[in-house]
Amino acid sequence: MTQRVLTGITTTGTLHLGNYVGAIRPAIAASREPGMESFFFMADYHALIKCDEPERIATSRLQIAATWLAAGLDPERVVFYRQSDIPEIPELTWLLTCVTSKGQMNRAHAYKAATDANTAAGEDADAGITMGLYSYPILMAADILMFNAHRVPVGKDQAQHIEMTRDVAQRFNHLFGRGDDFFVLPEAQIDAEMELLPGLDGRKMSKSYDNVVPLFEGGSKALKDAIARIVTDSKLPGEPKEPEGQALVTIFDAFATPEQRAAFRAELRAGLAWGEAKQRLFDQVESQIGPMRARYAELIAAPEKIEKILLEGAAKARALAAPLLARAREAVGLRSFTAPLQTAAAATKAEKPALPVFKQYRESDGQFYFKLNAADGTPLLQSRGFAGGRDAGAWVARLKREGAAALAEAPVERVADEAALGAALQALVEATAAA
Repeated sequence: MTQRVLTGITTTGTLHLGNYVGAIRPAIAASREPGMESFFFMADYHALIKCDEPERIATSRLQIAATWLAAGLDPERVVFYRQSDIPEIPELTWLLTCVTSKGQMNRAHAYKAATDANTAAGEDADAGITMGLYSYPILMAADILMFNAHRVPVGKDQAQHIEMTRDVAQRFNHLFGRGDDFFVLPEAQIDAEMELLPGLDGRKMSKSYDNVVPLFEGGSKALKDAIARIVTDSKLPGEPKEPEGQALVTIFDAFATPEQRAAFRAELRAGLAWGEAKQRLFDQVESQIGPMRARYAELIAAPEKIEKILLEGAAKARALAAPLLARAREAVGLRSFTAPLQTAAAATKAEKPALPVFKQYRESDGQFYFKLNAADGTPLLQSRGFAGGRDAGAWVARLKREGAAALAEAPVERVADEAALGAALQALVEATAAA
């Protein structure tokens, strides 16, 4: 069976090593797998949420397109496009917005972080928060569901958005699928080893922290200068150094084979100087990035070639997007008046009874959670964090057996009203007993 993989990067600046390791490289590698159909896009609608500088966005779009191509993306075997060249995406966003609960959006990490920061600063909780920031997970869901992607390579901090996409898709399917799954429920693909690359100070590599190692910008000199500023401990040359937990070593790992990683650690424990270790890191990264940088410079000098590639990619994308959107419009009732009207009875297929669903997952804080959604995807109940997945699973099993009787002791927060939650739990108790 053909699998579809989709990923994109917001076009608000130049890219750094963290973007390459966390998104570009794994996505390009996935595109080369047998039986894989890949979609790569520049998320320039998302960029408008973060940036109100038109020239910056325009420049970034060109630079990011050139970066994908320089990094080895083959536009002949993938669908490569700008988000803004696909008008079906914002229309699908609205259809999905109409079935997404506000309560679900209130729990999105980006929105919660912004309101928490405002509250801590003594401001109104929603000060400076636009509807773009608030609802961008729905636009992200439209990006994914537009092409029914099966896998979405993301960092650990984006995993929640894939779960939200699944919830939105499930609700749309329930309301308008007529017994069939209209949208595929996507899976997050998170690299267990290289989820988030650390920056110069050990925190997540991010321009907002001013701690990035540039990918192509500034050439090899900028790369070397950035590596020289990576924070290390104060051990002198000749003193044994503990490599684990060092940002320098983690970045080296991202560009090294298992044998090279082991050798580098052994040298550090034997007393390798940090200055020499940084030179080793530069040589390791430059050997892979240098040839890409040369190709990038060629592409930037010929933007008309990039434009041609993107327009061809948009044509391929729209050939898939237009029929899906037409089906979605038909499903929600936005139909041509020339088509014969159907009665509700004729239009409705016999549907199997649908039960509420418990979902278990792990968040970016390393803890395990579960939630209960109604059959249509509406959130009903949300757990607190557990140290282990087994603990979360034990509570799910107990709630299925005991229903509302277990709520008094359960480490959960009720999202829905008591009647709706009680009815959902009772349905699960009865189904569990019947099974």
